[in-house]
Order: sequence, then C-alpha cells, then structure tokens
Amino acid sequence: MSLTRRDFLKGAGTGAALGGAVGVELGSAEAYVTELKTKGAKEVPSICYYCAVGCGIKASVADGKVVAIQGDPEHPINRGTLCSKAQAYIQVLQHPNRLTKALYRAPGAAEWQEKPLDWAMEQIAQRIKATRDATFVEKEGDVPVNRTEAIATLGSAIIANEEAYLLAKLGRGLGIVPMEHQARI
Repeated sequence: MSLTRRDFLKGAGTGAALGGAVGVELGSAEAYVTELKTKGAKEVPSICYYCAVGCGIKASVADGKVVAIQGDPEHPINRGTLCSKAQAYIQVLQHPNRLTKALYRAPGAAEWQEKPLDWAMEQIAQRIKATRDATFVEKEGDVPVNRTEAIATLGSAIIANEEAYLLAKLGRGLGIVPMEHQARI
C-alpha cells in the first residue's frame, strides 16, 4: 500500500473532525497520555554538577528516586535550557554500574576489594599526612619556604567556584606547590 501526501492529509483531516465530534481536545497531552512519569513527583530545585557554570535544574523525585530532570526556567544562568551533558544527568544517577563504594586494590594484589567510603577517606588522609611529613621543606638556606613538592592537586570542571577555592586553600595550607585546575571545556 502506498500512501500519498494527499491521502495522508485527507486522513488527518478526517481524524481531526472525528476527534472533535467525540469531544477529544486536540493538542492536549493528557488526552493521549494516560499517566506521566512525573505525576505525584515532588519538584526539587538543584544545580547541575557537570561544569562550573552552575545551571539550574528541577529534579522530579518520586519514592526517593529521581524520575525526570529539566532545566529551571527561573534560573538566571540557563533560563530553563540544558546542555547535552545535563540532559543525560539522570542516566548517571540510575546507571546499574554506578559505583557506590570505594574500590581498593592492595599493593601486589590482582583483585579489587569493595571498601566503605569512610575507610577510603581515612586512608587518603593518612597517606597525605605521611607524604607531607616525609617531604616537607621548611627552609631553603635562610629563606622559609614551607612547601612539599611530593603532592599535587588537580581541580575539575565539575566543581563549583566555592569548591575550587576550598581546594586551593587546602593545597596552600598543606604547602603544595604544583596546583592545577582543569576548566578548559
């Protein structure tokens, strides 16, 4: 069966006329969709975490789970629009392979072990302190330098300005010299 443009328009006109006769309101999404996935969901305003721009999002949350994400039309930065990364935000939240625990491979081991995040944070803090204590230089000659060159920091384009500021303050407080920030999107 071949459908010409003329036949299509005739059928569409007939469908519209019949729809109007039986009381179906054309253009109403509710007439065609039985139930939206956001029905009964609470809208929670938030900020997108992908880059340091800080676009506003509205997350629809139902039963403790994000079911939809859209741009916040009242946000002064993005005014309701979202980039492709922010639109895919929900896939990151709901991906079955998303890590929720720290993975640790002991020196010389072949297998990874799941560890709680608190354990991982404690390990990181202990190793930073041990490295700083072992490599800290207070003076070079008679000049106080108070630095360690054995630790470096690398910022990220997904952290906010405030987080970047705190990372820089932490690095300077520890005496870290090599500090970089990746914000070249």
